[in-house]
Amino acid sequence: MSEVKVHDIVIIGSGPGGMTAGIYGGRAELDTVILEKNFHGGQMVSTTEIENYPAIPETNGIQLANDMLAHAKKFGAKIDYKGVDSIEVLEDGTKKLMAGGEEILTKTVILSMGSTPRKLGLDKEDKFTGRGLGYCATCDGGFYRNKVVAVNGGGDTAVEDALYLSRIASKVYLIHRRDELRANKTLQTRLAESNVEVVWNSTIKEILGEEKLTGVITVDKTDQSERKIELDGLFVAIGGIPTSGLVDGLVDLNPQGYIITGEDCQTSVDGIYAVGDIRVKSLRQVITAAADGAIAVHAAEKYILEHQ
Repeated sequence: MSEVKVHDIVIIGSGPGGMTAGIYGGRAELDTVILEKNFHGGQMVSTTEIENYPAIPETNGIQLANDMLAHAKKFGAKIDYKGVDSIEVLEDGTKKLMAGGEEILTKTVILSMGSTPRKLGLDKEDKFTGRGLGYCATCDGGFYRNKVVAVNGGGDTAVEDALYLSRIASKVYLIHRRDELRANKTLQTRLAESNVEVVWNSTIKEILGEEKLTGVITVDKTDQSERKIELDGLFVAIGGIPTSGLVDGLVDLNPQGYIITGEDCQTSVDGIYAVGDIRVKSLRQVITAAADGAIAVHAAEKYILEHQ
């Protein structure tokens, strides 16, 4: 019976972090395989315009995803479109993955399963995503220069988004369901000193528009009164949902389910790394995910050399 091949690196997920890891792994002449259960590119493919990726002032998510995958393949990385069902660390440190009924062995694993934005759950939300409705103000805020926008949320990210947009947009609303914010005190002080209008004790009842978002209707929780707010854009910042169920119980997670790593992107398990939106980090962008991919492969290469 033939011996089962052991790969150097298996990357789970093909967002920008995973595909950058594929580029670096292939370029280092490591046997690198990317496993993807859906379409390569992750959340990036739902972005209609990307204008803040260095040296590429104008592109879209699908194009950038295709270019990244072609780049990874150029250096020898392979992609296999199948989902991973389980990961097990064997006694000798080898990682055993089960994917579509197939056993895959590898020296190291890079987790790049990403996260999904927590949604409002309203009609038209999916329809208007990218058409006036977004989940990343630092990604897309530039499209709303001198326009009227709102942020929904009350945590650090929501307040940071509102403050960021206040330097770009002509008017910014912060819609929050409570009468006090969860954001840290420093951010709250900055918000109080800004021109952002906070809509307290309110939830969004309806998204308005036909072909694109034109406003929202909010409901005041104290007296049930409704308010129509005309908008050019709405950013939802009520948290994300990390796709970390596969490794729950295997690696350390924070209370929100994000993977805890060191600066080298290593998880609590030797030889397993996490990159991109799935790990604990302060900024989730295409470029920071790509940086994670490079860092993780550098660490994985060192691990492989030390365990030969």
